[in-house]
Formats: sequence, structure tokens, C-alpha cells
Amino acid sequence: MGKLTLQMLRFGMAVLLLGAVASGQTPGSAGSPKTVVFLGDSLAAGYGVKKAEAFPALVAEKIRAAQLPYEVENAGVSGDTTAGGLRRIDWLLQRKIDVLVVELGANDGLRGLPVTATKANLEAIIEKAKAKNPAVKIVIAGMQMPPNLGADYANSFQRAFGEVAQANDAIIIPFLLEGVGGIRELNQPDLIHPTAAGHRLIADVVWKTLEPVLREK
Repeated sequence: MGKLTLQMLRFGMAVLLLGAVASGQTPGSAGSPKTVVFLGDSLAAGYGVKKAEAFPALVAEKIRAAQLPYEVENAGVSGDTTAGGLRRIDWLLQRKIDVLVVELGANDGLRGLPVTATKANLEAIIEKAKAKNPAVKIVIAGMQMPPNLGADYANSFQRAFGEVAQANDAIIIPFLLEGVGGIRELNQPDLIHPTAAGHRLIADVVWKTLEPVLREK
């Protein structure tokens, strides 16, 4: 290799390195961030609070603070059920999803919908996500219903999320509203939707399960 050619090669490598540094990348970095999608209902959508106060946005802050290579997409829609989530998932899967957090089912329970249907919808969502990206990590947010719907229904409903997670190699958040559900000062007047303070606690609950998932990928 001639002297001039060697100098040009070194110059080119230096330009590439400077370009990588300017873009925030370093040699060997992963490049574009991976994606965490929250497929949810009014809880994820942040009904009654500012978008930045909803727990998915707070989880995004925790991801940035931990300097993990993920961006968060909040696909929460108020009033949505597991059937609604199943109808929406194909559209969301037009982009690659690395971690899918399924926060659905509360409206199924409040409407007294059959638990078998809720489970079937959750399993179909997972099946579609895995068909699109076999390496996707699935996190299911568990939910509970008050006993006024009947103890049998409430117990069956609560078990459903863990059963779906176990059958589909998913990770379970045992109860999304742990420490928040039923506590008046952490909920809005309807006693269903959390306040901003409630969302901060939910973000902590989610992060406890989600952080290890993000670090292992």
C-alpha cells in the first residue's frame, strides 16, 4: 500500500469516527434505539392527568436516566378492552417492537366480560407479536377486580393474567395498581383512575419488572 493511499485511508477512518461521535454513537454501539410499546387502556393513556404524568412517560424517564437504548411508545386508548387491543395490534406491529407491555383487561372486568374471552384475546395479541418478531419480550400487567362482581369472577379474573403469562413465556407484573388501587388519595374522584401521584407509584411497580427485561436484551 502506498504512502498516499495509507494517509487517505486513515483520514477516512477519522471522518467516520468523528461522524459517529457527533451522532452520539461510538464504534460498536447498537445504533437506533429499541422500542418499548405500552398497549393499554385509560391507565396507560393517563386519563385525567397530563401526558407527561402518565406512567409510560415516567417509565421513559427512568429508561433515559438508566441510559438504556430504548424509546417508549404509549399506545394507550381510554376505554379499550383486550378485544380492542387485538384489533389495534397489527397496526402497531408495522414497526418493530422489542418489548411489548400489555396493559389491558381492566375494562373487560368492569364490564363483566367472560374471563375466557379476555384470556383468548391476550393470547392472540402475544401470538401476533411473536409472529412478527420471535425475539420480542412480552410483559403482561396483571389486574384485579373488586369483589362486588362476585368472588368466583374476581378470583378467576385475577388468575387469568398469570396463566396467560406462564403459558406464553411472558413476564408478569402481578398487580399493576399495587399500592394505588382503592386508595382514595391516590385516585381521582371516580376511584378508578390514578392521580399524578398514583401514576408515579405505578411507574415504580412497572419499572421493578421492566428494568431487568431491558437490561438482559
